Amino acid sequence: MPTDYIPFRETHYFSDFICDYLNEKVELKDFYHRFPNVDNFEAQIEEKSLSVRAQSRTILVDSLKKQYKNLNTSEATLNHIEILKEANTFTITTGHQLNLFTGPLYFLYKIISTINLTKQLKATYPSYNFVPIYWMASEDHDFEEINYFNFRGKKIQWNSKQTGAVGHFNTEGLEAVFEVISAEFGEGKNAEQLKIWFKEAYLNHDNLADATRYLANELFGAHGLVILDADDKDLKRLFIPNLKKELIEQKAFKSVSETNKKLENLDLKIQVNPREINLFYIYNGLRERIVEENRIFSVVNTDIKWNASEILQHLEEFPERFSPNVIMRPLYQEVILPNLCYIGGGGELIYWLQLKSNFEAQGVIFPMLLLRNSAVVKTQKQAEKLENLNISNHDLFLNRNAFINKKVRKISNIDIDFSEQIEHLEGQFKNLYELAAQTDASFVGAVKAQEVKQIKGLKHLERRLLTAQKRKLKDQIERCTELQEQLFPNKSLQERNTNFSELYLEFGDELIPELMTSLEPLKGEFTMITI
Repeated sequence: MPTDYIPFRETHYFSDFICDYLNEKVELKDFYHRFPNVDNFEAQIEEKSLSVRAQSRTILVDSLKKQYKNLNTSEATLNHIEILKEANTFTITTGHQLNLFTGPLYFLYKIISTINLTKQLKATYPSYNFVPIYWMASEDHDFEEINYFNFRGKKIQWNSKQTGAVGHFNTEGLEAVFEVISAEFGEGKNAEQLKIWFKEAYLNHDNLADATRYLANELFGAHGLVILDADDKDLKRLFIPNLKKELIEQKAFKSVSETNKKLENLDLKIQVNPREINLFYIYNGLRERIVEENRIFSVVNTDIKWNASEILQHLEEFPERFSPNVIMRPLYQEVILPNLCYIGGGGELIYWLQLKSNFEAQGVIFPMLLLRNSAVVKTQKQAEKLENLNISNHDLFLNRNAFINKKVRKISNIDIDFSEQIEHLEGQFKNLYELAAQTDASFVGAVKAQEVKQIKGLKHLERRLLTAQKRKLKDQIERCTELQEQLFPNKSLQERNTNFSELYLEFGDELIPELMTSLEPLKGEFTMITI
């Protein structure tokens, strides 16, 4: 499979901040613990080894076994669950929302990055075991973000009036969605497999968490992926000491607020802002914030109230009702897992970089942070068309106007580029400036005005000639832009729009093995893949 790589900064789809992080910019070093290169994992392993209790490992394994009891589980996954009890076993974790039918394509890239990193670490550190974890964001309540996926330009959507943690949502109403996707996927072996996965996941499971677990297991169980739903009473019990600190001492608010000030001084747009208490209360379809005023704790939009001793007692009795928000969820993850590294997208990594001080305040080791793999997948036919049209991988990342103008200049037999003429004109005016200054300095302004006028005229003429050539070369330009639109739908990255089902219809069971072969988690560049 031909594979090409492009530096993230050259794609213009990733923030300067993330690119600076990847380049290990000195000003950012205070916001992370260790940079994710293969050599640094040795020190992370040694440090994490000292903080993970055997009892926590046992509780984790018991919880996972309960979650997997009704699932057809591969030997690789069963083995990974079992060895989590061992002191020389560590996890690499990615997290994602419970998007309908996995949502955007990058869901696959996150998990493949995680699986491939565990393999690379095992090859480098053979005396340790490394388990890939997919952390299901089952306690989120942003249903509008997850209730659809895109298929060939259409939005396939599930409508429901349920509220609360989305993992608890029952799957009623998805029969109608199944009818829609059955028609959209069409006929054929690959289409039938997609329909089976959807039907088994969403029509034969009672809630969204179980449905998502089934689907992720079908896609990646053979590779040993372990899927964790942390909306679990026993796992929450491990987090009680940290929840108490959050309720009573409000550590996150103080520490993260200070970090945000430092990051704002680096011109970073802050992703998340802490609250005084960064916890929700979840119960029977309710997920609302916990607030405190004058030592009375309450749940917003309800009549639920406690004093300090009552809420701590309630926490001991029902820890599963206390749900961490985006500030506290990463801490929860690192408390209950023997984790070394979190793999996420650019936005995720930015908010993780806001959190290191809270980890320090809570006495929890901060994980390494790795940007997930990003890719564009092309068919052989698309690759051949791109080659015939002389379109490079770098060309594809240009915005539409720049892409068209570059192609017009390339395929036109007329050189419509006035850069040389403008440069020559600027040289002539340089001499005029000198002459004006020697003669009468008041003429410098007039010379400047004339220079601006003439350069503007040349640029206007260049645009008119380009427009005329675009009309003349209309058919060729349309073939170029059609290809760009196929690979960058809605003028955005393929991975942020396209659902895996479109690629599975094309490649079938080859898709995931081909992606796993091509995606190198520590490569640090954007991947262009031809299958």
